[in-house]
Amino acid sequence: MGERPPTPTASPSPSPTTKRLKTAEVVALIKDDPAVSALVRADLKPCFKDTYPVDVSYGNLTGGSSDDLVVNVMTCADGIGVGSYVYRADGKKYQNVFKAEEPPVYGENLRGELVINQQLYDKGDPVAFPSSEEVITYRWQGNRFQETGRVHNDYSSAVSGPDAEAAPEEN
Repeated sequence: MGERPPTPTASPSPSPTTKRLKTAEVVALIKDDPAVSALVRADLKPCFKDTYPVDVSYGNLTGGSSDDLVVNVMTCADGIGVGSYVYRADGKKYQNVFKAEEPPVYGENLRGELVINQQLYDKGDPVAFPSSEEVITYRWQGNRFQETGRVHNDYSSAVSGPDAEAAPEEN
C-alpha cells in the first residue's frame, strides 16, 4: 500500500489590516482635515466627558494594503449624521478620499462598496420620520469613488407618528 498524498489545505488570503485608532485620534483626524467643513469641525465636541459622536468602521474599500476608515460624525442630541468620510491609509497618515456633508447622512462599508444613506424630508416632516431616502452606492475605481447605483425609497406617511395626517374613515 502506498502513502496517501497530504490533504491540501487552504491558506487564508492576506487581508488589509489597520491599527485601530482611539476615538481621540479619529476626532483629531477630522478636526485637522481641511476637506471637512468648518462647521462640522467646530461642532465636533464631546457629548459627555470624552465621548464623541463619531462612528468608525474599518475595511477594504480602496484596495490598499491597509484598511480604510469610514467615519460618520453625528449630532449629540438626536444622532443625526452631519458628515460621512472615507480615509485611505497613506503610509502612517490618512488621506481623505470621500466626503458627504448633506445631513442627515450615514456611510458604511458593505462588502467592499461604500453605501451612503441620505434621509430626505418634506416640509413639516418631524425629524424622526423622513419622507424618503436615497441610498447611493460607490465603488473605488482608479483613484476615486464612482457612483455605481442609486435607489430612492419613499416611506409611507401612515406610520409617521402622531402628527401624521388622519387616516380616511372606513364606511
